[in-house]
Amino acid sequence: MTDQTELKYTEEHEWVRIEGDVVTIGITDYAAEKLGDVVYVDLPAAGTALAAGTVVGEIESTKSVGELFAPVDGEVVESNQAVVDAPELVNSDPFGEGWLIKATTASLPNLLTHDEYRALVGE
Repeated sequence: MTDQTELKYTEEHEWVRIEGDVVTIGITDYAAEKLGDVVYVDLPAAGTALAAGTVVGEIESTKSVGELFAPVDGEVVESNQAVVDAPELVNSDPFGEGWLIKATTASLPNLLTHDEYRALVGE
C-alpha cells in the first residue's frame, strides 16, 4: 500500500513518487474519480523527453478525455503496459498498479505536499 503522505503532487492532479533519480508518476484518486470509468490510456514510450507542464499522454473515460501532464523534466524509462492493456487499473488502484510512467529526472520542480494537495481539492 502506498503511503500517499510521502508522495508529491501537481495542481493538474498527478502524483510523483521519488526513488533516487527515478520518479514514478500517476494520477490521483481525485482525478480518477472525476474522470469516471477509464477506458483508454495513451502513454509516452521509453526514451521520450519530458518537459514539466507539457502534455505527454491521454486518459479517456466514458465521460471525458483528460490530458496527462509531465510533472518533471526528464526522460521516460518505462510506461505501464498493464494500464494500457487494462485501463480500469487507473480507477481501481491509482496509487499502486495504476501508475502511468517512470522517468529519470535531475531536479524536481516545486511540487505540492499531500496536505497542500488535499487542501487544493477541498478535502
